[in-house]
Amino acid sequence: MKIPHSFIEEVKYRNRIDDVIGSYVNLKRAGSNYQGLCPFHSEKTPSFTVFPNTETFHCFGCGAGGDVISFVMRAENLEYMGAIEFLAKRAGLAMPDTGEHENESDKRTRFYEMNRAAARFFNQMLHTPEAEPARAYLAKRGLTAAAVKRFGLGYAPDRFDALRKHMHSLGYTDEELKTAFLCGKSERTGNYFDYFRGRVMFPIIDNFSNVVAFGGRILGDAKPKYLNSSDTPVFKKSRNLFALNFARKASAESLILCEGYMDVIAVNMAGFPNAVATLGTALTTEQARIMAKYTKKVILAYDSDDAGVNAAKRAIPMLTEVGLEVKMLRLEGAKDPDEFIKKYGATRFKTLLDDSQGKMDYLCEQVLKKYNILLPEEKTKAADELCRVLSEVYSDVEREIYITRMAEKLSVDPKSMKNDVERQMRRNRRDETAEMRRRIVSDTLGYGDRVNRDFVKNAKAARAEEAILGILLLRPELVREIRSGQISLSAEDFLTDFNKKVFCAILDGDDPFDIGTLAETFTLDEISRITKMQVSRASLSKNDASVLSDHIRTLKAEAPREASEDDLADIRSLLDRKKK
Repeated sequence: MKIPHSFIEEVKYRNRIDDVIGSYVNLKRAGSNYQGLCPFHSEKTPSFTVFPNTETFHCFGCGAGGDVISFVMRAENLEYMGAIEFLAKRAGLAMPDTGEHENESDKRTRFYEMNRAAARFFNQMLHTPEAEPARAYLAKRGLTAAAVKRFGLGYAPDRFDALRKHMHSLGYTDEELKTAFLCGKSERTGNYFDYFRGRVMFPIIDNFSNVVAFGGRILGDAKPKYLNSSDTPVFKKSRNLFALNFARKASAESLILCEGYMDVIAVNMAGFPNAVATLGTALTTEQARIMAKYTKKVILAYDSDDAGVNAAKRAIPMLTEVGLEVKMLRLEGAKDPDEFIKKYGATRFKTLLDDSQGKMDYLCEQVLKKYNILLPEEKTKAADELCRVLSEVYSDVEREIYITRMAEKLSVDPKSMKNDVERQMRRNRRDETAEMRRRIVSDTLGYGDRVNRDFVKNAKAARAEEAILGILLLRPELVREIRSGQISLSAEDFLTDFNKKVFCAILDGDDPFDIGTLAETFTLDEISRITKMQVSRASLSKNDASVLSDHIRTLKAEAPREASEDDLADIRSLLDRKKK
């Protein structure tokens, strides 16, 4: 049994799209609509638009679109039923009692309970005799009993199926454990085995206090040193941060972004609970946007080695593009925050945070470290690289300040350096324009279309189909005329499978049609494409029955047909001319 459409309407009515999205994005009025920076990709100029009159959103940059339900699915990494439940809870509504909802809700709940049971098992194992090496490791790293308790640390026994047996006793199956990334399955023997073995365990906890995943640090020199859960039905590695459940409550002023779990714990236990870390991967744009929800400033506390410097260089533009002020921790005399705190204490670390370096100073300093600027050739290389760095500065004033400062460092004329920076900026704009043109041509012809793979086979027909669907999404009375036979159009007239599927959904859907109902059977990318059809037509002045009829004629004219004798005669004539 499905969620009643009347309940979905009530959920959407009580969760106005501009209110919900406004809690994630800083929206500003733009006529009858709202605009803001897209929460689903990095951008400097707002291309994300909310349309209150249709209760939809669309990003003209990355193409994301849909209604409030599909927005929550993207923003909170939820399935359709999970998003309905999220919005219902937000509005104070009780979910209707349907078997389908119970299955979806129970599925997520079961995964949370499974992970919590595993976390308890790992924590209990930490206090057993076989975990002595793990306790010795934690003691060596200076972790107290309070730290172990606060972060729920544990130990995965170095046995083939210790966790598996325990979870079986609680009623969990091998397939469930595999899906939750707690067990693996041998391709050679088909046997199941514990995924984490002989490791200190770090539970990953979400903002609702659910254990969603684990990280495990090996004891000894085996590889990999850290092993992390892969994506599961309740966990996306690119959309979570370690210790955010603590940091979000204390992040009004800033967040401290560390490289690893141990750094976060050390910083946290030193009295700075606003520390987080990525989960075994480089920083992602999704993680940058998550941080932007809780703070305006991020202090990068990465390791001082080459790998840490390179990671910082990759992270800076991501954080900047979501509107975050970025500062750099200058770790002198230690390779990471954990070591610094052990050597110099929390007070010195506080001073370090207060004196953190601006991102431009850091980037320019890293360039100057690479070259011996006393040598003309090395100085030229340094100047070229600095010009590339400065050409990415958005503010004219900030760029002018750093041009003057770097010219002084290199003992060159600021005007010459400014000319080189402006030349690089023109080159950047040319590259961006060329890429934009290439993308427009590719999109127009349908190359690389992952949503409608048939588009490239007949672009003219596919464009006509999209125009038809866009009009129908805007004009429900025309859908009724198709149903009654007043307008001659059927699913068989459509040449692309995707658009045919959309047409059938509109025809078979409620009256008026609600894009929100698509999320049950269409992917988020497909819903974004459907929303784009509606938005594209809404920007045009005429979307009446006569325009619809024109596009229907165009579509039907593209229908495949058997070659007639006249067609064959034309082909023979063309071949004869080619031969001559």
